[in-house]
Amino acid sequence: MDIAQPELTAALPANERPDPAATKREPPLPMILVVMGVSGSGKTTIGTQLALTLRWAFEDADWFHPTRNIDKMHAGIALTDEDRAPWLIAIADFIDEARVAGQHAVVTCSALKRRYRAVIVGNRPDVRLIYLKGDMELISRRIAIRHEHFMPPSLLQSQFDALEEPGPEENPVVVSIVPRPREIVAKILEALKMPAARADAVPSR
Repeated sequence: MDIAQPELTAALPANERPDPAATKREPPLPMILVVMGVSGSGKTTIGTQLALTLRWAFEDADWFHPTRNIDKMHAGIALTDEDRAPWLIAIADFIDEARVAGQHAVVTCSALKRRYRAVIVGNRPDVRLIYLKGDMELISRRIAIRHEHFMPPSLLQSQFDALEEPGPEENPVVVSIVPRPREIVAKILEALKMPAARADAVPSR
């Protein structure tokens, strides 16, 4: 048998006994980072800085929305799960294509509900979830000063109502949005045990 019997292990000198810690596998380093949070939490800011720091590709989930979804959000109409289905599938397709190609990317997505995250993250071991956590008061102030974003501040309450914060079973990296962006990025990299890319590194895409 491959597993040592207890009495045999105990009889071995200390320097020859199997190290239990050595049998524990470290989780694989991620190929894809999914940065999630409600509108105004800083997904695009943090996502782009992460991508630049790691020299990875960057994709914003807003780019995957069909036109009809954008029109509804411009009109202040909350999206339904039926509206979100093709959007989530498009994001998942991009993630899987990148993984198959051996490419790295940072993807931003609100991913408010667990069933949404099951589509874009699921059981992919090389895709990690980054949750930007902030309170409604702070985020509403940030949205109020953003002039080009197509999510009206009036929809923020519906986002918090829909938000299902990721639990331990999703293995998220949870970071507060209070610090400066560069500090948030540093905390994320520290939690993932990922160094910043060298200045002469070649981008993965």
